[in-house]
Amino acid sequence: MPSAVCGGLAGSELRHRRGRGGPQAARAAVPEEAAEAAAQSPKRPAPGSRPSEGACRWVLLALVTLLAFATRFHRLDQPPHVCWDETHFGKMGSYYINRTFFFDVHPPLGKMLIGLAGYLSGYDGTFMFQKPGDRYEHHNYMGMRGFCAFLGSLLIPFAYLTVLELSKSLPAALLSAALLTFDTGCLTLSQYILLDPILMFFIMAAMLSMVKYNSCADRPFSAPWWFWLSLTGINLAGAIGVKFVGLFIILHVGWNTVSDLWHLFGDLSLSLVTVGKHLTARILCLIVLPLALYTAIYAVHFAVLNHSGPGDGFFSSAFQARLSGNTLHNASVPEYLAFGSVITVKNLRMAIGYLHSHRHLYPEGIGARQQQVTTYLHKDYNNLWIIKKQNTDSDPLDPSFPVEFVQHGDIIRLEHKETSRNLHSHYHEAPLTRKHYQVTGYGINGTGDSNDFWRIEVINRKFGNRIKVLRSRIRFIHLVTGCVLGSSGKALPKWGWEQLEVTCSPYLKETLNSIWNVEDHINPKLPNISLDVLQPSFPEILLESHMVMIRGNNGLKPKDNEFTSKPWHWPINYQGLRFSGVNDTDFRVYLLGNPVVWWLNLLSIALYLLSGSIIAVAVQRGVHLPAEVEGLSQVLLRGGGQLFLGWALHYFPFFLMGRVLYFHHYFPAMLFSSMLTGILWDSLLRLCACGLAASSLASGVHMGGVLSLLLGTAYSFYLFHPLAYGMVGPLAQDPRSPMAGLRWLESWDF
Repeated sequence: MPSAVCGGLAGSELRHRRGRGGPQAARAAVPEEAAEAAAQSPKRPAPGSRPSEGACRWVLLALVTLLAFATRFHRLDQPPHVCWDETHFGKMGSYYINRTFFFDVHPPLGKMLIGLAGYLSGYDGTFMFQKPGDRYEHHNYMGMRGFCAFLGSLLIPFAYLTVLELSKSLPAALLSAALLTFDTGCLTLSQYILLDPILMFFIMAAMLSMVKYNSCADRPFSAPWWFWLSLTGINLAGAIGVKFVGLFIILHVGWNTVSDLWHLFGDLSLSLVTVGKHLTARILCLIVLPLALYTAIYAVHFAVLNHSGPGDGFFSSAFQARLSGNTLHNASVPEYLAFGSVITVKNLRMAIGYLHSHRHLYPEGIGARQQQVTTYLHKDYNNLWIIKKQNTDSDPLDPSFPVEFVQHGDIIRLEHKETSRNLHSHYHEAPLTRKHYQVTGYGINGTGDSNDFWRIEVINRKFGNRIKVLRSRIRFIHLVTGCVLGSSGKALPKWGWEQLEVTCSPYLKETLNSIWNVEDHINPKLPNISLDVLQPSFPEILLESHMVMIRGNNGLKPKDNEFTSKPWHWPINYQGLRFSGVNDTDFRVYLLGNPVVWWLNLLSIALYLLSGSIIAVAVQRGVHLPAEVEGLSQVLLRGGGQLFLGWALHYFPFFLMGRVLYFHHYFPAMLFSSMLTGILWDSLLRLCACGLAASSLASGVHMGGVLSLLLGTAYSFYLFHPLAYGMVGPLAQDPRSPMAGLRWLESWDF
């Protein structure tokens, strides 16, 4: 593997150690001189050697940016209906405008920005975003699409500047920008209300900021150095604030930082105090600043979404008590649980709901034919239970009896209020979960048998042995069988009204499936307190929201007939993803990478591994290379190594994920592979030109090769652009179709 992957140093670092003494500087002298010699050769003019060099860079940047915006904003209003995941993220933007609480498996920054863009552009948050194909009609959706297209357009100039910084080569930067500009996949993702362009914006901005502060290494603690270092931290917070896969760019920057600090530590001309200052600066800008911003994102998220909504049921009862409009908000209940109280019991696992029973019995052949016990997500009278002592029929609410609080370790009965049957278990097998026991409602008017007795355990006894409403986490242990009450989360068949199965598990390990809390609490003998005093603190709700998101991500499994893909499909552009339309009368948009770009990127990764390995071995063996070849090799190893590392970090972790995966997950990695392609082919063409004696011929080979790649990429975009901009009419198999003859793989379903 190329040494840059191990060293993590940018190409510009070839000159960073100048002026530092010690053995490290001496060892750096050879490649530095080679890089300078390469820069001064006639085949690669030195930066600033011509007065027009700087102007040319800015003119090209302006042209690249203009072309990026032109391609991304062209036909942005088409189609005028909901496409693919606009259903989710447009709806979530509406929730922010309406301040309605919801749940999503991703952090909130992307949806907040979409909502803000909609609000500022005049969208009122009233469109329902129910399903793909719903027409926007009079609703203003262009602000949200325009915001995503704006960020998607900036990816191209960011790539141009990043490659220019790493390679000091205008052709390499231009080629990388062209690959992204003319990629139909990047174009499609940038034109809709999605998180992907926002995520990729922060990833590319973090990468650009990192290579910029690397280039300032010879001016540590200067204003530009602080600016780029701080901006890197800000962009890292943005990336992880949009999706958790933003962690991959954090790992990339972290690796670069550790490598840089290691080199500084080995520079004997620097005092330990100076090295300590470098370490402190990076801790402040790359750890403390991103953490503070990330926390602030959630503070704004919780402050804005303060009304009850569809996300309530995913969170704990204490969390729900802070939401205006929720039945627990501003409610007053007794604080501690006592015998005779009427309660509801809520499972702590996400989307399980309340312990529930109803008069319907289990059908023949499903355990004992007794009353069904399930969990139910919604508020209902059949969620109410009365907590009683194990062996007494006296009414604990009788004024003549003193109040007796329920405590950890007490033996209790739970009597269903509506049917007067006790929560019961026995050795019959559960309906769906093998080796678990059935849970039923049993008895008449509260009179049953010894299988109705449960020992109550308090998991978090920071409130003492008493059971505190909302806050205490409790388990119910069956006294006879020793099993623990829980919910498997499996939906029962129609005979169980498709509610969720409740079982008694013989496996006593603490899991969220078997942990409950008391939510509603009615006891006329006890004084009520406002639930406001039981609301969790900000750190508690921050931790809970992350636990819920992580469980939600882990629970994302493919649904029946759902279109998914595998990570090995992605680099070869094996399958696309239908954004809109199916039939020839529909407006059809199909997410597919430009095959010329993607297959060139795949070839480039293979060539980079081969050429980089050869060069690394040659350098290690002390092979003498011509000055220009030495310089180009260092650019390829160091600058290309940064980009190869970025591609690997954004791609290979998906092989370890158990959640459902889609084609669009590869696009952050594709950004890095496109930039690597630009550097690789520019360097290889220059290396080929090195063997030619005539300067004009060498220049012609290099520029001809780059121009051929640019024209080939542009022409392939011309062929495949209907996939991104949309088409109506004959399907691809029809000769009249604009895509006729272009279905190069059978797996492309357009």
